[in-house]
Amino acid sequence: MTEEEFDAFYATAFPRLTGQLYAFTGDHGEAQDVVQEAFVRAWDKRHEFLADGAPEAWIRTVATRLAVSRWRRARRWLELVRRTPPADHAPGPGPERTALVTALRTLPEAQRMAIVLHHLCDLSIEQVASETGAPVGTVKARLSRGRAALARVLSEDSADLAGSARPSGFAGASGKGEREDDHVR
Repeated sequence: MTEEEFDAFYATAFPRLTGQLYAFTGDHGEAQDVVQEAFVRAWDKRHEFLADGAPEAWIRTVATRLAVSRWRRARRWLELVRRTPPADHAPGPGPERTALVTALRTLPEAQRMAIVLHHLCDLSIEQVASETGAPVGTVKARLSRGRAALARVLSEDSADLAGSARPSGFAGASGKGEREDDHVR
């Protein structure tokens, strides 16, 4: 079967096979997925299809087996989930992560995106530039400005926490509860 013949076969057989598998699975999206997967597998065997004489039957068989296999996997997963007791308590994010996310929200979107892609997704500066469509120099500037802004915000937060942890009667040299030389800039 040539590529053109296969394309014509696909165009006529796909809707019919999808309807048949829909009746079998009860899920139209699932039926489309397994029929499509069967056609992908058939693509490599398209030269042998005329010799078989029943290409639609072959694809229907493959699609049915794929649907059954998916159903069995889903059933096994469901049984596993039912046997595994839920965790008593899933811990939330730690205070450091919460502070970082809060600080990231204060950055302009472009700086935040550069910081997240470079430092949290481990992309190189060139990859960040490619993904954001910005020149490499612009990405470097965004990273530099973003890190500086994050350092300011995070140091202010830690200074605020340190100030609130002091006894209420404490007053530093400025009379405001902290000395200026203790403040991280």
